[in-house]
Amino acid sequence: MSIKAILFDLDGTLVPMDQDVFVKDYFKRLSTKLAGHGYEPKQLIDTIWKGTAAMIRNNSELTNEQVFWNMAQGVYGDKIIADKYLFDEFYETEFDKVKSVCGYNPKAKETVLAIKQMGYKLALATNPIFPPEATELRIAWAGLTPNDFEFYTNYTNINCCKPNPAYYKEVARRIGCDLTECLMVGNDIGDDMVAEKLGMRVFLLTECLINAKGEDISHYPQGDFDDLIDYIKSFR
Repeated sequence: MSIKAILFDLDGTLVPMDQDVFVKDYFKRLSTKLAGHGYEPKQLIDTIWKGTAAMIRNNSELTNEQVFWNMAQGVYGDKIIADKYLFDEFYETEFDKVKSVCGYNPKAKETVLAIKQMGYKLALATNPIFPPEATELRIAWAGLTPNDFEFYTNYTNINCCKPNPAYYKEVARRIGCDLTECLMVGNDIGDDMVAEKLGMRVFLLTECLINAKGEDISHYPQGDFDDLIDYIKSFR
């Protein structure tokens, strides 16, 4: 079956980054903003990690957003729900500064737009643990806009995460494609290449490779954005 849609990961794929550096800067900025409102930094960061883990485990009818805030409410009570506007303000005014610890590869934008011109459907299949405001900013860091994609995941519009197979099934459903008609492009062996087990084709971008378990990656189609274009052309 021919490829009709390309799914792109975001962090480490379209936006070059060291994930540990990104997370450290993000948490530092967020905890600094919230410290003056009664949120001790270590407890806040621990709570965000717990909420993130809950979203990754999510296999319910609740959106990831609902799962996250339910977890946070269990720690802080109704206070954190009343203070949600502070988090919204952070994403509106401070989060964009995290861009300073990330890279930029013009080939990412060039490649996405070239693939779109070739007639493929495009989806942004980033792990949906961020609100839409933060996801849209990270899309902008790649030189792109949400309108460059038919669908992009964030914590408000889906109820599962990578590497749950349900995540890939839902993204394919949202863009009207069979799993076997999709190609997943990403840099994380555990989160992205798992799509291959569902019948998707995969391509491993190796610039910011994440291979937590040290797996053999030799069997994956892989390389840089030029190699990706060549790989896609091989299906035409």
